[in-house]
Amino acid sequence: MARRIAAGAAYGGGSVGLIGAATVGLVLAEVQLAKRRVGGGTAPVPPSADGRYGVAFAGPADPLRFVIMGDSTAAGQGVRRAGQTPGALLASGLAAVAERPVDLRNVALPGARSDDLERQVSLVLTDPTGLPDVCAIMIGANDVTHRIPATESVRCLGTAVRRLRTAGAEVIVGTCPDLGTIEPVYQPLRWLARRVSRQLAAAQTIGAVEQGGRTVSLGDLLGPEFEANPRELFGPDNYHPSAEGYATAAMAMLPTLCAVLGLWPESDRLDAGRREGMLPVAKAASRAAREAGTEVTGARAPWALLKHRRRRTLPAHTEPVRHTEDGEGPPPPPPSGATWRPA
Repeated sequence: MARRIAAGAAYGGGSVGLIGAATVGLVLAEVQLAKRRVGGGTAPVPPSADGRYGVAFAGPADPLRFVIMGDSTAAGQGVRRAGQTPGALLASGLAAVAERPVDLRNVALPGARSDDLERQVSLVLTDPTGLPDVCAIMIGANDVTHRIPATESVRCLGTAVRRLRTAGAEVIVGTCPDLGTIEPVYQPLRWLARRVSRQLAAAQTIGAVEQGGRTVSLGDLLGPEFEANPRELFGPDNYHPSAEGYATAAMAMLPTLCAVLGLWPESDRLDAGRREGMLPVAKAASRAAREAGTEVTGARAPWALLKHRRRRTLPAHTEPVRHTEDGEGPPPPPPSGATWRPA
């Protein structure tokens, strides 16, 4: 199914149906019930985390330019402090590993679907301060909930990745999360949401890798870990991640973010014990959609590398090293790079 979706996106195919007509009535009833419960809490407006991170590493080298784009998950909706957003966590981690300042710009928009990536990419590419070194994209959940045709969703993502890569930026994509783990969603909608979101995640992987990007699966992070700790990993609206949830996702993406810039040790030897290997891209995408933190990198077509990079959890009470242009706030303490070093 993922291969069909990606092919339809690449060659102008239409919508690919994912469910039978016999289930539509029951599913719509479940959707209405879920809507009454999802968002019962209040999700605060995402705090702005734009600024410079790792100022203690200032030196002769120019700061790395990092952009994050996508939907409310990329924006950090659900937390109240800038340091808890995924952009801030990734920027501070990248600064510590590179031992170099990082300038973060977040253009993500809560509620955005994949078709909004065209606008977001245009904002980034026309920025008078310069082009980014690396971009992270987190998108897909709203495409599922708003029933956007999967082929259209993947086509928009692929176009965004291609434009950024053509401009010289490295790109990593955090694929569609597993919506079947949202607490107020009941069966059979839970099963359907999981199936559709995983299919979209796999198709996103194929589309992004074919355009020169790398992907990291986030679906399973919103799976067993979130199901086991829904009170801790979901925010007050029972839909967006909490600070701990965002930290979990950021730690899955950080190794790939560093690797794509040549900051993370690369090995030519694949670890079979960790289920790494060289696979056809569609099979690699399917496996990645089922397991959290799995990286897929394009190799010689039609092959792709499937990797499970080692990652560490955030230490308690970690705050990013941030310096804003207006100079607000006390001077930040020097960061400890050891926390973010590869295992």
